Amino acid sequence: MQRPAPGLSRFFGSISLAVLLNLLVKPGWVVLENLVQDRLGHAAFGLLAALSSLTVVALALADLGLTQSGIQRTAAEPDFFTEHFPTLHALRGLLNVVALAALLALGWALGYRGAQLGLLAGIGGALLLTQYGLFLRGVFQGRQHFRTDAVLSVLEKLVLLGAVLALVAVPGALRLPSYVGARVAAAAFTIVLLYGLLRRFFGPVRARLSRPASRALLRQSLPFALITVLYGLNERIDMVMLERLASPREAGYYAGAYRWMDAAMMYAWTVLPLFFARFAGARPAELRQLLGLGQRVLAVPLLFVVAFVLFRGEVVFWQFSHSSGAEVARMSSCLKILFLNVLVHAFFAIYSTLLTSTGYARAVSTVVAGSVLLNIGLNLWLMPRYGALAAAWNTLVCVGFVSAGYVWLLARRTAIPVPGRVLARLLLAFGLLCGAWYVLRQGVYLSWYIETGLMAAVFGLIVLGTGLIRQSELKQLTMSNER
Repeated sequence: MQRPAPGLSRFFGSISLAVLLNLLVKPGWVVLENLVQDRLGHAAFGLLAALSSLTVVALALADLGLTQSGIQRTAAEPDFFTEHFPTLHALRGLLNVVALAALLALGWALGYRGAQLGLLAGIGGALLLTQYGLFLRGVFQGRQHFRTDAVLSVLEKLVLLGAVLALVAVPGALRLPSYVGARVAAAAFTIVLLYGLLRRFFGPVRARLSRPASRALLRQSLPFALITVLYGLNERIDMVMLERLASPREAGYYAGAYRWMDAAMMYAWTVLPLFFARFAGARPAELRQLLGLGQRVLAVPLLFVVAFVLFRGEVVFWQFSHSSGAEVARMSSCLKILFLNVLVHAFFAIYSTLLTSTGYARAVSTVVAGSVLLNIGLNLWLMPRYGALAAAWNTLVCVGFVSAGYVWLLARRTAIPVPGRVLARLLLAFGLLCGAWYVLRQGVYLSWYIETGLMAAVFGLIVLGTGLIRQSELKQLTMSNER
């Protein structure tokens, strides 16, 4: 059997820590957001979700791929932080100001006025700070300080969780403006702490704007910039178009379901940046092994989550006591469609990470651009009539489109073969899990938590039986955690 690459067991441990911390914080945040939506109402929360999504799309201008480019170069060039980061830092600060102005102009053009523009400014400021925090965390990822980055990845959510709980506890305090204010305060606190940690680990965090150096950095980050903008459009434009083309209430239904998909995908967004940094610094001989590992690490937990939602997804809306049965049923339908997206991402998202980190960012951008155009066309056609359900189905079609593109690029552009055996085992494991769950539900009626516990045990046996996880790898993981 091939021995793990040097440092791979430690990398395993870093992934475990990042996932564990997000599992401790993210579910609490999702439950709290459910409560906030139930208190504010679907229409008010739909407006908030649309403004947040518009912010994510517009504020891609504040990054222009500098975060991913910085991670890649920090991992590959030991002197990058001291020699080039001051220019990168100053450039990023300037782009923050430009992006916020562009966001407000875009909001005005789309018809938002008065208090809505004020909310947009607050949300934009909060997400700018959050995105800026991701930029600063890139230094830790590039220097392979994955455990520190794992702790930082949940810090803002933990602070915000406490702030919103305080608002919920005070009668009448939870309103849209106070909720947005809490988000700004939590993001600002996190930035201050990040600066302190960067100074302690790597020395002074300087900012020095140089036109020649800035032009060079922007040219190098341009492929990543295009991907950042296109991914933002591809994932978030649905919410904005739904609120504008259908209604804020339909956007609220979609947000209630999308939140759970976003929570599940947080696992992927925690793991994939770690593999991005690992891919960028790996030797060619390591890439094939890392891809096979990443495919399994990403997919196995998500397969079980998808199966749970398909069979028992309605239980996640237990907090919506102010919603009608028809409203909960609509959110449940959206949820199950959206989790088919999670299934597709579980199989293929790692290919995008590999391609982007090894020089194929421009090709990936072309695929995502095609998906954006397809998504906008489908939204304009179907959203006015079908609302939130159209948004969910359109998202699934587009995810399938980009995933097929990743497979084609990996097979045609790289020397790394598509791990067909791993994919076959993952499909087999998911099919066996769904079959066993269906049989169990036909025979007896159990409480959802007992049923889920039994199926988790069954899935563990399926994973071992199909060879998706080997005992030697479990030993490596245990050893890394003990260290």
